[in-house]
Amino acid sequence: MNNFIFHSPTKVYFGRGYEKQIGSLLKEHGFKKPLLVYGGGSIKRSGLYDAVTASLKEAGLTYAELGGVQPNPLLSLAKKGIELFRAEGCDVLLAVGGGSSIDTAKVIGLGVPYDGDVWDFWCGKADPKTGIPTVVILTIAAAGSETSESAVITNEDGMLKRGRNSIFNRPLFSIMNPELTYTLPAYQTACGIVDIMMHTLERYLTLPGEVELTDRIAEAVLKTVREYGPIAIDHPDDYEARAELMWAGSLSHNDLTGCGHASVFINHKIGHELSAKYGTAHGASLAIAFPAWAKYCYRYNIPRFAQYAVRVWGCEMDYANPEATALAGIVATEVFFRSIGMPVRLSDIGVGEAELDDLANRITSGGTGTVQTYIDCGKKEFLDILRLAL
Repeated sequence: MNNFIFHSPTKVYFGRGYEKQIGSLLKEHGFKKPLLVYGGGSIKRSGLYDAVTASLKEAGLTYAELGGVQPNPLLSLAKKGIELFRAEGCDVLLAVGGGSSIDTAKVIGLGVPYDGDVWDFWCGKADPKTGIPTVVILTIAAAGSETSESAVITNEDGMLKRGRNSIFNRPLFSIMNPELTYTLPAYQTACGIVDIMMHTLERYLTLPGEVELTDRIAEAVLKTVREYGPIAIDHPDDYEARAELMWAGSLSHNDLTGCGHASVFINHKIGHELSAKYGTAHGASLAIAFPAWAKYCYRYNIPRFAQYAVRVWGCEMDYANPEATALAGIVATEVFFRSIGMPVRLSDIGVGEAELDDLANRITSGGTGTVQTYIDCGKKEFLDILRLAL
């Protein structure tokens, strides 16, 4: 087991009705004026916007608004939010939505107290020293950003999608009411399922090997999502299924499922470029990346992939040929992704072999960078992985 530090300070209010207490909860923390960050019109159509603003007014709080956050959120809107926060004299960020709204708020939170360009933190030029508190009302089980230290943003200058971890990104508290996910389209629910699984798998399928307690927690998250994900798709207002997914999403990305492991988010690097270049939904991009990466790399840790196949998918262990068991788990994952309506090939999103060179260049910073997984993956290795995804 590797040394690790686990610090997950976000307080969670889980269950029905907590969103209606947002005003009093902010007031209890001494805040006076939040900047409300949200996406399109869904929170207004659902009535959530009215419930949140009514709670703020009832608590005697004023607020400013930044709407229009889109999937694969853009740096330009976050920069607009930084200026709005400063101009309005706000003191806290209130993100209402999924990972895109939350991550936009986190970018604003790091940018407000910083004198330079907030992109400095995402391109490695600077490290954040402080941040503005963010609180969350979650509306989709997917990114896990409601309890994580990560934030992902896309810079339109070059369409560069990058992630940044910082303790200052951890939300102060998050409200998680599964009922708020009832109106999600099936496709978005499915994308969330994949995202939750990948946040877990990219901590699980790594070297060194077993960390038994952490492994069992990760396997429980994966099996829970496997069981309840399809129920949530088929029965959108099933509270228990939605609740299981929502809690799994948080546990998958608050670092609990990686304690003692060396996590490498190589599939996210591939997925980020698919999202940035083609506008592919994040979860869908991961559903394409993972089977190809797994088929390329499983040979470097056959016991680990075989364990995954047996414990998560119920595959029978072939002791005479463990490689067959490892492959069976990869195939089972791919079949599951397809069964919930996810693409699993680049051809499913209209990407052909002619575009692989550019994708590999983008993933490896112009062909110069490498990512350590079981092996060092540079441009050649990523090209091989991408060919398996065709």
